[in-house]
Parts: sequence; structure tokens; C-alpha cells
Amino acid sequence: MSHIARIENLHAGYGRAEVLFGIDMQVRQGAVTTLMGRNGMGKSTTIRCLMGLLTPREGSIHISGKDMTGAPPFKVAQAGLGLVPEGRQVFPSLSVVENLRATARPRADGWTEERIFEAFPRLAERKGHYGFQLSGGEQQMLAIGRALMTNPDLLVLDEATEGLAPLIREEIWSMLDRLKQTGLSILLVDKNLDELARISDQYYVIEKGKIVWSGDAAAFGAERTKVEQYLHL
Repeated sequence: MSHIARIENLHAGYGRAEVLFGIDMQVRQGAVTTLMGRNGMGKSTTIRCLMGLLTPREGSIHISGKDMTGAPPFKVAQAGLGLVPEGRQVFPSLSVVENLRATARPRADGWTEERIFEAFPRLAERKGHYGFQLSGGEQQMLAIGRALMTNPDLLVLDEATEGLAPLIREEIWSMLDRLKQTGLSILLVDKNLDELARISDQYYVIEKGKIVWSGDAAAFGAERTKVEQYLHL
């Protein structure tokens, strides 16, 4: 299976602080890849480098075979990556519909407002509401919808379900499962091992800026206790 994204020997940090120490990761086409680790271990820094929000100090990032190391975020978006950022970051003073349209990249047979509202009926009910009027769960649905409206080849979710009510979490996991069935490539940062075990094909665990464990679904099933120790769950 070909890779949609490949990260090699990635070093990055902020100011004098080094955060990543030689990260190697591959995101396979049509698969769900999960990046796990405790808070402050480098997950979001890895995502920021991938999305062009932080320039690596060393190493390379290839997207669909093209060298995108240090490319600006708009180039990364054009290359087919759609981000659902940590903390959602919807536009508070725009309506639900305006949020969906703000960064949309229409594609024949692609995602439309109608398809988003079918996927998230709750958003359809709130389409005239402004971003700041939505609950945290609704904002997360909107953030996912907004990313899908760019019709990405790879959907990247940083802390996909953190801090959300159980019912909303369930809805988002179901949605991710449906997206996987369509063949969309997904890179996911989350801590919910039970839900991840249902949809993830490949796992990476990051500890102090290094990948300390990686494996496919079978390896994760066999070594889950070891993985949980890294996560201190």
C-alpha cells in the first residue's frame, strides 16, 4: 500500500527547546493511522510540522511523494491535507454555513454543505448559529465538517474527541468509521484506546519526542498492555 505522508528523522522545537528527536512515521493511503502519547510528548508538534505550521530543524516530510518539508500551510492544504485542530478553532463570529464555506475547495462528487448536514444533523439544526453559540461538541463537528469541505486526501485530527460529552464522542467515532469505509486516509491523535482499536490500522506511540512503539492492529492487540504503560492510563 502506498503512503500518503512520510515523515523521516524529524527534529523540531520552539526557541532553544528541542521537542522532537528524529521522528519516523508513515501514513498509508486509505488507512487510519493513530499517534498516541501523554500530554507534552510531541504529538501536536509533529502535527504542526506536517501541516506547515512549524518549520522542522532537520528531517523531511513527503506528501503524496512530493517533498513538502517546511512548505507553508496553504501549500500543504493544496497538497490535499485537511486539519481539524486541537481546540477546534472555529470562526466565532461566522455562522455554521459561513464556517463551512470559508475554506471550502469544491470537487466533483466531493463534500458539500448538504452532505455535511446529512452526516451531522445537529449542525443542520444550528446552521444559522454563530460559532460562539455552539457547544464544544457542535464546534468539533463543525471543525470536522470544515476540514471535509476542503475535500482532503488526508484528514488530520489533533485530539479528535478530547473533552467532549460521551454521546458526542460516540457520534464522532461513528463518523470517522464511516469516513474510513469511503477509503479516506486519516491521521488521528486521540487517547481512547477502545475506540481506536475499532478503526485504527497503524499505531505510533510518542514519548519525549521519540517514537517508542509502533505497530499494526494485530501488534496493538497483542501488546496493548505495553502500549498502555507508555500512556500511563
